[in-house]
Amino acid sequence: MLESWEELYEECMNCQKCPLCETRTNVVFGQGNQNAKVLFVGEGPGENEDLTGQPFVGRGGQLLDKLLNIIDLDRNKNIYIANMVKCRPPKNRDPKKEETDICINYLRNQVYLLKPKIIVCLGRIAATSLIDPNYKVTKQHGEFILKNGIWMTGTFHPAALLRNPCNKPDALEDFQKLREKIKEVCPETYENISKGE
Repeated sequence: MLESWEELYEECMNCQKCPLCETRTNVVFGQGNQNAKVLFVGEGPGENEDLTGQPFVGRGGQLLDKLLNIIDLDRNKNIYIANMVKCRPPKNRDPKKEETDICINYLRNQVYLLKPKIIVCLGRIAATSLIDPNYKVTKQHGEFILKNGIWMTGTFHPAALLRNPCNKPDALEDFQKLREKIKEVCPETYENISKGE
């Protein structure tokens, strides 16, 4: 494990370990507070993310920001956002298992540096990779599981909510449960963050 964000960032930016490096515009390393206790993990960058080098910046990202705002979370202040793979799979396809297997060490290193108390998996790919290979987001969303000392939960990927808006009330409920869990296990997340700041 690398012991600094700078070293990890540098290594990730220069990664040539899988074929995704050949088609990427930018590596999408992650974004947020490097002392955050809440980590959100998506599957991989889409087109907008590949162009900007930032996670969740398209329509799905705007929806994610709205959900975060409802429970007083902010990607620039009190959480961190990363992905299973750091480079965009062509045409936004799901990352292949071998791509995820190669790239997951970067995420593991991010977890090692962050030491989060809560990990929120956005969508099936992250949930089946990090929580349980048989995880069903549609049935288990919003449930918390303690794994290796970290509370983990899965919810709908923002892009899936754009495709199926009928799941938005469930997602909102998941975020409200998340707020309660944060208050229970890492209330410091809400210190220094006041509404309307």
